[in-house]
Amino acid sequence: MGDRSSNISYTEFQLIGFTDLKEYRPLLFIPFCIILVYSLFANAILMFVIAKHRKLHAPMYILIGLIAALGFFVPIYFVPRMLVSFLWNLNTITRHECLIQMFCLHFSGCFQSSILLGMAVDRYFAIIFPLRYNNFVSLKNSMLFSAILSIRNTVIIVAMVSLVVPLTFCRTNMIYHSFCEHTSVVNIACSDITKNYLALTIAFGIPSFDCFVIFCSYVIIFVVIFRSPSGESRQKAIHTCTTHIMGIAVAYISVVTAFVGYRVATIPRDVRISTSAMYLLLPGICNPVIYGLRTTEIRTQIVKLFKSNKVSTF
Repeated sequence: MGDRSSNISYTEFQLIGFTDLKEYRPLLFIPFCIILVYSLFANAILMFVIAKHRKLHAPMYILIGLIAALGFFVPIYFVPRMLVSFLWNLNTITRHECLIQMFCLHFSGCFQSSILLGMAVDRYFAIIFPLRYNNFVSLKNSMLFSAILSIRNTVIIVAMVSLVVPLTFCRTNMIYHSFCEHTSVVNIACSDITKNYLALTIAFGIPSFDCFVIFCSYVIIFVVIFRSPSGESRQKAIHTCTTHIMGIAVAYISVVTAFVGYRVATIPRDVRISTSAMYLLLPGICNPVIYGLRTTEIRTQIVKLFKSNKVSTF
């Protein structure tokens, strides 16, 4: 009987995150529902404004639009399922759905890191080589840069998720999480998971490498800015770079918080789930405010949009 059970692999998982809260668990529906609605609305407005106005089709604004697209789609990957779980305690997810969700979430994390890297590179050439900016940041170079990063991200995340496919889950199908995060899924496998952790380490290397390049870029940028004479252009450069750094800080602080949460054994597991969720949701919450309010061109168009809609309702 023991030999037979060892060959069985579950085809469905139970995502039972936050069940330690017992009767208070359904109350989580309220904050996560608010976050979902807000993220969809705010990021949709940002994407609409950037897509509608031609003068916002410059590389920097396109990258902001892509950040907004991530903020729009990432909550869709897992928050609706969480809301259903909170209200009706329907926690089942099939193995295939779990793998798809895992790919989407981890790929989005790498894609976000790549966009932030693109923003740093864009600002680097705009400030360090202003007269040759259009040569460096041409359509051809931008497409090549995007293709290289996309291929890098896709290959690594596909490899990471593919290594989960052959794993057997014979001990339990209970995952104390609210979505299919790689570590939580792999930890309940009864197969050898050495390769999986190696793949995860390599995947984690993507944002780590991007963060290092971003840091170096902004060190050089600020050295050049503060060596330049004071004036309107200097203040504009500082304001623009500070805006991007705020977005970068939100993203990477969320990543580090979630990473530390899984490495410190004394942290309650509900707190770990919360940090994982915030790592995915916080950028989508903060970025519309950061870029929508601090980027003058975008803020102006958003104000015009709401004013025109207000006038049309009367």
